[in-house]
Amino acid sequence: MIVIACPGQGSQTPGFLSPWIAEERFKDQLSSISDAVGLDLIAHGTTSDADTIRDTAVAQPLIVAAGLLALGVLLEDGRRERVGGIAGHSVGELTAAAGAGVLSENDAVAFVRERGRAMAQAASLEPTGMSAVIGADEAELLEKLAALGLSPANYNGGGQIVVAGALNSLAALAEEPPARARVIPLQVAGAFHTRYMRPAVDGLRDFAAALPVQDPTVRLWSNHDGTVVDDGRRFVDLLVGQVSSPVRWDLCMQSFQAAGITGLIEVTPAGALSGLAKRGLKGVPTVAIKTPDDLPAALELLDA
Repeated sequence: MIVIACPGQGSQTPGFLSPWIAEERFKDQLSSISDAVGLDLIAHGTTSDADTIRDTAVAQPLIVAAGLLALGVLLEDGRRERVGGIAGHSVGELTAAAGAGVLSENDAVAFVRERGRAMAQAASLEPTGMSAVIGADEAELLEKLAALGLSPANYNGGGQIVVAGALNSLAALAEEPPARARVIPLQVAGAFHTRYMRPAVDGLRDFAAALPVQDPTVRLWSNHDGTVVDDGRRFVDLLVGQVSSPVRWDLCMQSFQAAGITGLIEVTPAGALSGLAKRGLKGVPTVAIKTPDDLPAALELLDA
């Protein structure tokens, strides 16, 4: 059973879409998405610098658009029937929603545009950020977070938890990390998936309620608790709530394993989720689609 994984914010790097727009069909698709979202994603994916694409309102549409380029190839020519399931990490759930048929590509892009704007506005209210903590004892880490006023934002599995909150508290954690742990600041512009994002939820809920929604045609797991969601409207409701609640990617990976995963394909901008899979799903083959040159290996895994 092959699972497609769609990465979240922080996976983007300057120029990562340059190899994609060298092919006319991908350039045309990205241009169409750019028109729909009102952003020049071709420029942001090729020439914009790291600070520009770190902006939440830019980063989120850029990441989803990149994932849609790869998904279009993976799911064409009848391959949809060979996909065992799909899931996204954080904003990657919008990519997964489009891949599973819950939202049209245009509506997924419209949703992520509103999501990015709402979260950027919420992030501007206070100086906050996120850091990855690797190798900590979970109980010890959670106790330390509570003392510092920080929150667990992403339970990523493989010994990694992303924490979020005030910048001075994150600095204090980095100065005195839990035993045997590393603290790595992330290139994101706010404390996502925490209470700091609650101002973004209400307006996004109203926007999402007006979108046409279909039930998924591919098995679809939720970040909420790692379970399969069969109802499209419920999945969209969970997407809204997920803005201010923790991502449980660890539970998603446990569900993949329980379902009998035999391979994982991570769509663009790939690397983070396949890296987590190598630690949390030991022995499962992975393909990270970073450029179009990686597509043949992904198709070979899917076709096998």
